[in-house]
Amino acid sequence: MYISANLKYIFVKGFSVTSESRRDFIKYAASGVVGLIVGLGLGYSIAPRGVETVTTTIPTEKTVTTTITIPERKKLKAGWIYVGPIGDYGWTHAHDQGRKYCEKKYPWLETTFAESVSEADVGRFIDRMITEEKCDLVFTTSFGFMDATVEAGNKYPNKLFFHCSGFKRSRNVGTYFAEFYQLYYLNGLMAGALTKTNKVGYVAAYDIP
Repeated sequence: MYISANLKYIFVKGFSVTSESRRDFIKYAASGVVGLIVGLGLGYSIAPRGVETVTTTIPTEKTVTTTITIPERKKLKAGWIYVGPIGDYGWTHAHDQGRKYCEKKYPWLETTFAESVSEADVGRFIDRMITEEKCDLVFTTSFGFMDATVEAGNKYPNKLFFHCSGFKRSRNVGTYFAEFYQLYYLNGLMAGALTKTNKVGYVAAYDIP
């Protein structure tokens, strides 16, 4: 089964892009990704932990007390790989807010991250998260990380990977993104309403060496 060919549509339908800022939208989108992954059947279901005592009363016989030990579920560990610093108050900062939101919301989730990772080094960081930090899934959050993410999917077939803004997918590699053109449209409306010179400018994304 191919994973999440159109995750971006899930995000748009799940949240109102006309009332959320770009950063908040990314934060909730990241939360939606993790929720979807769990729903795909990773086996990390939420279950009660610890010891439970069950008392059964048998009529005219006796009361039997049985102690049942419920095995503790293993936590799901997810890693985020960022192209910039988490303090940039931009793309990476918004992603990291999403990571923190997910970890706070889901008690069965453990997270880790690596910041300021170059495209040339992303493969090495993925390897580290899988082999040393024992991550079950990895989010790669820059377009330039796409090929390395697909290669990692082939290298680690029993792990899951999600790449932001890319288009290459495989059995265990999915993609996610937001319908940003809708937000850009609102940006344009605001700029047009506020300009005093009838001139507006826009700084688009650009390659990071």
